[in-house]
Amino acid sequence: MNTPDLSPADLVHPDWPAPPRVRAIVTTRNGGVSAPPFGRWQADGDGGRDLPGGLNLGRLSGDDAAHVEENRRRLLAFAGVPAAWLHQVHGADVVDAAHAAAILRDGEAPLRADASVTERAGLACVVMIADCMPVLFCDDAGRAIGAAHAGWRGLAGGVAERTAQRVAALAGVGTDRLHAYLGPSIGPTAFEVGADVRDAFMNDATAVGAARRDAIAAAFVAHPHTPGKYFADLPALARVRLNAIGVQSIAGGDLCTVTQRERFYSYRRDRETGRMAALVWLEP
Repeated sequence: MNTPDLSPADLVHPDWPAPPRVRAIVTTRNGGVSAPPFGRWQADGDGGRDLPGGLNLGRLSGDDAAHVEENRRRLLAFAGVPAAWLHQVHGADVVDAAHAAAILRDGEAPLRADASVTERAGLACVVMIADCMPVLFCDDAGRAIGAAHAGWRGLAGGVAERTAQRVAALAGVGTDRLHAYLGPSIGPTAFEVGADVRDAFMNDATAVGAARRDAIAAAFVAHPHTPGKYFADLPALARVRLNAIGVQSIAGGDLCTVTQRERFYSYRRDRETGRMAALVWLEP
């Protein structure tokens, strides 16, 4: 099974103004060995088919374990660095990637957290996704990096801000010297939520202020047919929260996991599905 390597065409390559030593990639559903329902999608006249060849990276997804391990091998062979895998819990805890990687090397279970940071070269901060948004960070001189898993709960809980602040502290700079990249996630025309989600952002004391409240409100569009329901814009909400702590250089946020079926897995769309990953690391 240790056959073709992952192709650059199978990945998303973030378009952000990161320094040359900062490397980042986001996987798609293509380029691996997983079989349906974790495979690749081919559109046809009947709508489409799920075929072998999926790059599912999720060990807890229900996929064949050997397939997942081969997919992870391909990914890390392409990156050329180990990754600090986490057990994500939709929270806001941020850990040191080197510590997370050491835990894995010792054969222990992954740390329960939703973000990691490091200033160490040759180690990837990584988060897995299947609708939640990955947010990658670096400073403008490439001294430190971080990756956050930001679904609505984590985003409302402050995972993006906490990760940004940790990266800035490691780099010894202010948050205004950071770059952020918002990776593929459920898009604003697909993410239907209830009033509780809107309230979680609107009533957050850290987002108080007329300008920010207006921007938060604008990220929720009332459902045209269902009272009390909204379509939420995760990337817009991330921008508001990051802007509030001084992060101004924010790229991405334009790839939808739900509507781009041939490229991405989506839990909201398919329920039984694979997981992708977003990685960022420093070259020596």
